[in-house]
Amino acid sequence: MERTMTLTPFSVPVRGGSLAGGQWRADAAGLPLLAVHGITATHRSWRPVAEALDARVVAPDLRGRGRSNGLPGPYTLRDHADDLAYLLDGLGVDRALVVGHSMGAFVTVRFAAAHPDRVAGVVLIDGGLPIPHPEGLAADQVAQATLGPALERLAMTFPDADAYAGFWRRHPALGPAWNDAIADYVAYDLDGEPPALRPSANPDAVAVNVLELDGSDGYLEELLGLPGPVDFLRAQRGLLDQPEALYPPEHVDEWERRMPTLRRHEVPDVNHYTIIMTEEGAGHVVSVLATRLAEGRVAASVTAADKEVAP
Repeated sequence: MERTMTLTPFSVPVRGGSLAGGQWRADAAGLPLLAVHGITATHRSWRPVAEALDARVVAPDLRGRGRSNGLPGPYTLRDHADDLAYLLDGLGVDRALVVGHSMGAFVTVRFAAAHPDRVAGVVLIDGGLPIPHPEGLAADQVAQATLGPALERLAMTFPDADAYAGFWRRHPALGPAWNDAIADYVAYDLDGEPPALRPSANPDAVAVNVLELDGSDGYLEELLGLPGPVDFLRAQRGLLDQPEALYPPEHVDEWERRMPTLRRHEVPDVNHYTIIMTEEGAGHVVSVLATRLAEGRVAASVTAADKEVAP
C-alpha cells in the first residue's frame, strides 16, 4: 500500500487526561522519529521536516500546549519526558530516534536519561545545551529576559484568525519567511472563541519550563551522560532574526570541549524558528535525521541478527 504524507491526529492517555498531537506516514516501516517542539509551539512546527523525511514522524503537543493545553500540572521537563513514554506506549512504538527543538531539546535529554531503552539516538536543534540565567534577576525577570516577546504574545487576545495571522506576518523571524506550513502552524495555535482568541500555550506551563533551561536539577549530568553521538544543529540567527544567536559560537565551542560525543552542525541563513519551519532550514535538519535513521536501521538489523544466532 502506498504511503502518504497525511497528518493523522492522535490522542493517548497520560496523567490527568490525553496527550494530543499528530503523525506523518503513520504506516511507514522502520525506525520512527519522535519530534518534540519548543516552549510555546505545537506539533505543527515540524511539518516541513516531516514532509521531507521518508520515515514515520510522531509529534505531540506537549503538556500545556496546543490541544494538550488542558492537561494539569506539574509541567516540568521530567513530566514531559514521562508523557513521551506514555505516548510511545499508546502508539505501540518500542524505540525511536528523538529530535527536540528549543525547549523540546531539553525534554529530549530528560527523556533519554529517564527512558534510555526507548531512545535509539538524540538530535538537538538550537536547544538542549544549558542557557545560563542572566545574573541578578528574579525568577519572573529571567523568563522575560529569555523569551521576551514570546511571553507577551501569550497574554494577548485576537478578534479573529486573520488578526493572529497578521501578528505573525509582522514578526521579524517568521514574517519574511511566510509559507503554507507557517500559516498552518499559526492557524492551529489559536484557542478560545472570537473575539477573544488567544495562543494555545498555557503561560503557567511556559513559566515553569523557562526556569529549567540552565542545566540545574541534575540536567547537566544527564546531558553529559548521554551515549553518543549527540547531534547539535545551531541556527546562526536569534529568536527575532537578529544576528545574535541563541547560542553564540563560543558557547558551543565550550560544549564541544566538554562533551566529546557532541557533533556540531552549523545551519546558515536561518533563525531559531526557520531552522525547522522553512524548506531551507528543514533541508539541513532532514540531512542529519536521515543519516541517524539509517544508522539506527543498521544497528537494529545487527541486533536482530545477533539474537537469531544466540544459543
